Amino acid sequence: MLSDNAKNALKNIKTIILDIDGVLTDGTIAYDADGREIKYFNARDGHGIKLAMRAGLKVGLLSGRESEANKKRAAELGLNFIYENIKDKKNGFLKLLDEHNINPEECLFAGDDLVDIPPMKMAGFAATVADAPEYLNEFCDYRSKLPGGKGAVREIIELILKEQDKWKQVTEKYFK
Repeated sequence: MLSDNAKNALKNIKTIILDIDGVLTDGTIAYDADGREIKYFNARDGHGIKLAMRAGLKVGLLSGRESEANKKRAAELGLNFIYENIKDKKNGFLKLLDEHNINPEECLFAGDDLVDIPPMKMAGFAATVADAPEYLNEFCDYRSKLPGGKGAVREIIELILKEQDKWKQVTEKYFK
């Protein structure tokens, strides 16, 4: 259950910033026979991202790792930005805010590990995934019911869209 403060914070969200490994994926990293990295992304998460963008929200990625798979998924979804190889997520988050003229209180940040704590603390709304370590509860406003890479991002986006009264607008064509 969300607190009134959390619900109010969600109403102000204009930008969704997602970690990749452990949030958009289950955190597994594999390599094919040629050494290329393989990642698995959830189609429902991708559709949720598209729904958020149709509702006028900006969506982008902030990752500690760099990967062709990340770039391909970001391009496929038409994301507003992707920041990769960011070892210091606090500075990466601040750079992203500055370069895109974004206020931190208008951001939702979703992360799943220690390196994500600084942006979680600075964002207007912080979310984590079901399978993230319990100590992240201290820094997040919402813990998804679904694990990373298995629909958690979609769940978080639906929460935003419903709280902002945009859910019906972006989904009504499916229910007709």
